[in-house]
Amino acid sequence: MSEKIGKIRILVAAGSSGGHIFPALGFLDALKDRNRDMEVLLVLPKRNIMKQLDAIGHKMRYIALSSFKLTPDFKIFISIFNLLKGSLESLFILSVFKPDIVVGFGSFTCFPFIMFAWLFRINNLIHEQNVIPGKANKFLARFTDRIAVSFAETKEYLKSYPKKTVITGNPIRKGLSRIDKNKALDYFNFSRDKFTILVMGGSQGSHRINTEFLKAASQIPDKSKFQVIHLSGLKDYEWLKQGYKDLNVNIRLFSFLDVMQYAYSACDLALSRAGATTMSEIIFFRLPAIIIPYPFASKHQLDNAEILKKMGSAIIIQDEALDDIGALKQTLEEFMNNTDRIKMMSSRYDNFPVAEASNLLVDEVLHLMQ
Repeated sequence: MSEKIGKIRILVAAGSSGGHIFPALGFLDALKDRNRDMEVLLVLPKRNIMKQLDAIGHKMRYIALSSFKLTPDFKIFISIFNLLKGSLESLFILSVFKPDIVVGFGSFTCFPFIMFAWLFRINNLIHEQNVIPGKANKFLARFTDRIAVSFAETKEYLKSYPKKTVITGNPIRKGLSRIDKNKALDYFNFSRDKFTILVMGGSQGSHRINTEFLKAASQIPDKSKFQVIHLSGLKDYEWLKQGYKDLNVNIRLFSFLDVMQYAYSACDLALSRAGATTMSEIIFFRLPAIIIPYPFASKHQLDNAEILKKMGSAIIIQDEALDDIGALKQTLEEFMNNTDRIKMMSSRYDNFPVAEASNLLVDEVLHLMQ
């Protein structure tokens, strides 16, 4: 790569899910706040959730690469083709943009950027959002200059790289600031006297959680006690809308909500999967939670959820336990009828160090360039 004069250039690569993109946006917001002379490029796979979001003013590029699956059918040829195409696109982007540092936020999208950065001696850093590192980051750990992790427990999985592993926390979006609860309730035109439940299943929603919560809500006898903010995802929005129609539940249903600070600030209890970004946001807003880890994500989500369980701020319901008719309904009623428990679970966050993750990560990136 040729020598450059002028602005510092930072290339940020992230995967297709909100769990990768939102921390990247939090990091980019913190970079912008430093008021430094920087040029930033965000690279995402073509298939990603950003189609539902404002690009927030960041310069963006897209590549064909998203994942690589060794399947015993013709799909493996599509994966190989996308790998080759995405790698060439990545090399072209690097050659044109000429970054001073490459920052990867996980998934296979980061793979060619970090590898080419290592090959061309470009400073690089990867960030791991989950307790257990993903496959791409596990492989890339040996080639990167720095590994930033969200939880102290992650260092156990990266024992071979103690000198370059640092704990920064998981960046959250700049707009996610705490709002007065009454103001947040007014935003949804909610009562200030009812128990407020936030239901969410990650950036794309969870059909399992959507289905089981609808069942549970229908089984609760006194529906005047609670109100619900439900983030369904795009696929389930219409049938959930019909399902709630005759339940007489005070509900605000969204396929996607880009002002999550109001939802987090208004609710008394969160019901959620255990994606790393969701966990970081629940911690930031000090929310008591019922966590239902996604069962097909290795142990990633279960280990994420265990962090909150050990703190005493959440309970875990295994996905298969939802097959027990009435189990979720009973748990929800126990929370609604025990405000002291809610207060106690929220207070447990007092012992959890909430670091300025975005700024700590910016510090690490700038330090690498010195």
